[in-house]
Amino acid sequence: MTATTTTPEHALAVTTPSGTYSVIVESGALARLPEALDTLGLHGVLWLICDQAIEHRYAHPLAARLAASGYRVHVFAVTGETSKDLAVAMELYTWMIAGGIERRDTVLALGGGVVGDLAGFVAATVLRGVAFIQLPTTLLAMVDSAIGGKTGVNHPLGKNLIGAFHQPRLVLSDTDLLASLPARELCSGWAEVIKHGVIRDIGLFEELEQYAGVRNQESAEPHVHAQPMSLAPIIRRAVKVKVDIVNIDERETGERMLLNYGHTLGHAVEAAAGYGVLLHGEAIAIGMDLEAQLAERLGMIKRSFLMRQRSLLQAIGLPIELPQGLQPEAVLALTLRDKKVKAGKIRWVLPTSLGSAVVRDDVPEALVRTILIDRH
Repeated sequence: MTATTTTPEHALAVTTPSGTYSVIVESGALARLPEALDTLGLHGVLWLICDQAIEHRYAHPLAARLAASGYRVHVFAVTGETSKDLAVAMELYTWMIAGGIERRDTVLALGGGVVGDLAGFVAATVLRGVAFIQLPTTLLAMVDSAIGGKTGVNHPLGKNLIGAFHQPRLVLSDTDLLASLPARELCSGWAEVIKHGVIRDIGLFEELEQYAGVRNQESAEPHVHAQPMSLAPIIRRAVKVKVDIVNIDERETGERMLLNYGHTLGHAVEAAAGYGVLLHGEAIAIGMDLEAQLAERLGMIKRSFLMRQRSLLQAIGLPIELPQGLQPEAVLALTLRDKKVKAGKIRWVLPTSLGSAVVRDDVPEALVRTILIDRH
């Protein structure tokens, strides 16, 4: 696969056995798409899947721009987390097959993680696989879900349990799009950025503390107020963590598991609360706090680490408490169905210091229950 031409400082390269592609994070990146498609040799019909919330603001103008460049474009809008469902995937298959999709065509995923995961899964499976391009519009998708080729849909018994690895041909992250993102959605995305700092890049964590106005381990300023235009360097630094890990471990057999920090309990909390009650990043923030408590109880980190992480999460505007009325037993039951369970043992990603984490499968269930009940 051929990477797009771009200025070196704005491009990161994902290089895996399944393919090589560029990740571009910059202001105005979406305007590059017609040129990028041509460079990649993608000249078939474009199947643009977007979030209904941005259909008129971004999807239709983008489709018009692509049409002006000579492409045939079809647009399909989906709605929210409930769209990550096999029934919606079937609607997309019908739309594409009835519309005459061919293997030379390309799926475009314009939206957040839900759209990226769903569109990627459909692209991976329709006609046994067609090309797709990630066009993330949320901070969370830009730094995490759009990169690495994980695609999928939810099942009533758990999140992302049905899916496939299918690498995109390109990821274009236009930071201008964050200007219209609701404040809660933007806050949600910071959870993944903080996670990247905790597991791999202490400098990123410290930069986030400065950005969020955290003065010390015990106090923090209110929520962040910086304009999205100023965020590109921070976002790019967080993206580099994800890219570096995917380049080492495409299929999550080793190093890539570290990206699951906060996700074992976070996914369980999200599912137990009911999809849509918590945003993904909010659930991951709660999971990070709970899993840091596990690490503290196991003697892996000091209390000061827990408080420092907690201060940053709260300064950004993320929750650390379980939702009211959530039953710890329901959360525990869901962790046992997590994709990371192996031979009946839950594999936990736990921090050892800022910028470093390990995978463990010897965390006592009784300790997990204690942590959940203490926080309940």
